[in-house]
Amino acid sequence: MFDPKEYIASLPKRPGVYRMFGAGHELLYVGKARSLRDRVGTYFAAGNVNPKVQALTAQITAIEVTVTNSETEALLLEYNLIKAHKPRFNVVLRDDKSFPYIHLCVEHEFPRLVFYRGARSSPGRYFGPFPNAGAVRDTLNQLQKLFRIRNCRDSFFANRSRPCLQHQIGRCSAPCVGLITRAAYAEDMAAAVKVLEGRSDEVNAELQARMEEAGAGLQFERAAQIRDQLAALKRIQAQQVVTAEGHRDVDVFAIVGEAGEYAVSVMLVRGGRNLGTTSYFPRAALAEPHEALASFVMQYYASAEAPAEVLLGSRLEEAASLAEVLSSRTGRAVEVRHPMRGLAVRWVELTQENAAQALRMRFAQRQGMEEMLLDLSEQLDLPEPPARMECFDISHTGGEGTVASCVVFGPEGPLKKEYRRFNITGVSPGDDYAALRQALERRYKHVRQGEVPPPDLLLIDGGAGQISQVHAVLAELGYGDLTLVGVAKGPDRRPGQERLFVYGVAAPVTPEAHSPAARLIQRIRDEAHRFAITGHRRRRARRYNESVLEVVPGLGPAKRRALLKHFGGLQGVMRAGVADLTQVAGIGATLARSLYDHLHPGS
Repeated sequence: MFDPKEYIASLPKRPGVYRMFGAGHELLYVGKARSLRDRVGTYFAAGNVNPKVQALTAQITAIEVTVTNSETEALLLEYNLIKAHKPRFNVVLRDDKSFPYIHLCVEHEFPRLVFYRGARSSPGRYFGPFPNAGAVRDTLNQLQKLFRIRNCRDSFFANRSRPCLQHQIGRCSAPCVGLITRAAYAEDMAAAVKVLEGRSDEVNAELQARMEEAGAGLQFERAAQIRDQLAALKRIQAQQVVTAEGHRDVDVFAIVGEAGEYAVSVMLVRGGRNLGTTSYFPRAALAEPHEALASFVMQYYASAEAPAEVLLGSRLEEAASLAEVLSSRTGRAVEVRHPMRGLAVRWVELTQENAAQALRMRFAQRQGMEEMLLDLSEQLDLPEPPARMECFDISHTGGEGTVASCVVFGPEGPLKKEYRRFNITGVSPGDDYAALRQALERRYKHVRQGEVPPPDLLLIDGGAGQISQVHAVLAELGYGDLTLVGVAKGPDRRPGQERLFVYGVAAPVTPEAHSPAARLIQRIRDEAHRFAITGHRRRRARRYNESVLEVVPGLGPAKRRALLKHFGGLQGVMRAGVADLTQVAGIGATLARSLYDHLHPGS
């Protein structure tokens, strides 16, 4: 029998790490301490009535400690143990997606800048990290507008005989067909790199000098082009809300909430430019805010390199230890501090505000999901609200490029890291049953192997006939007892008219339009549809090795250029409706409908 009073009395007043174990020697919690006796004693103090602490101490059957020479050593050991064992009462950063970068591919004589995520082992330079993929794409878009850097794959580049659409809309200098010299292209790339490094002022001066030189040499067309580049760069600089002096690289962290419900917001500042924030929701059932933040920062920099300056939204006793650890990892000095004045305080306040907003949105989303799940369980007569739902959909064009999607939803909404796509092969064109069977077999092979948990509710786009066939497949795979529901569109195929065919129930269920259950079903089905179409569109575009617009009947080069200029690029065209498309010169109602149907198959 574990006697905490006797055990605590034997602990030294030294820095170290303590590990709390439950039944079966399960590791429940890992913590660090400046004084092991004082820190462990607080858990069993009579005045500690925190319900989460009491829930932990009630399960403790043993405690082990490791004495360290310093608080820094304790911080490192705590991090290593949490990373290795992921105790359920500790702060665990669950979003382990790698950070996005811009990669300069240098192996080609006309190099390019590309979106990159993963291990930075390929040759070339990496710029970042960026807070999210959107920030990378916005930056690349700006650089392509400014310096007309190519963005095509090398295989596409090598096989061009004429300039592509990117050149026609002024976003590429067409080095593939020799419309720019290697030296001139290198100048543009060097300028783009300086912008990424935060040296825009140098680029301004260089462009000004090159414009004057071109004018003096009577190269007026070249001078006008550089003038336009210079004006565009100055417009982008003017749009930067916050620009720091000295081209600083800074990461800013702020935490809000309470134990078990924290939001941490991270702002990235590179070259003095605020690149935006990303919010995380670490699991931290016991930690106080300062403990949760310190643990989060350690885990965050496990996959990212710390800049020279790390700003915190609150004072941490561990700041000096964090700085020592990060400096050791990066091989240069890293300052970790809570700022009190100047621009740094404004950055911290903005990050704190973003964290608070992210937590409010998370609470609102969770409450909405709880209401929708409860209503759905009542409509389908389920014993309890489903904790995990999967939905499958199939997308193709005339049976070509078939892709199946599987989206996953939980109590807090979509679990996007668990989404999966399946490129369907070896089935007859247009045979959706066979495509769905292949996707289910591939998906539930992983479920059977224990790699993926089975859902409580499986949704399929279709009616009673589809559900019967799907159930036969599931029964063969050993999952015939899953709750299986077919989502059939109403007579007018409008949202809110869906009928739900539950396998084993004779009559379909028709939720009331705009009810919480109906909204949830529409959201999941639409997400599966979107995810399938996106995958199909990419697969089809790769197969044709050309722009999606180039395969639209009746859409010639002039009309393609007009569309892309009007909507600012392909993504804008993809988001446009039929009425929006008709606003472009030369695009009539018939062609607009044909184009829309081509870009949105199955809609």
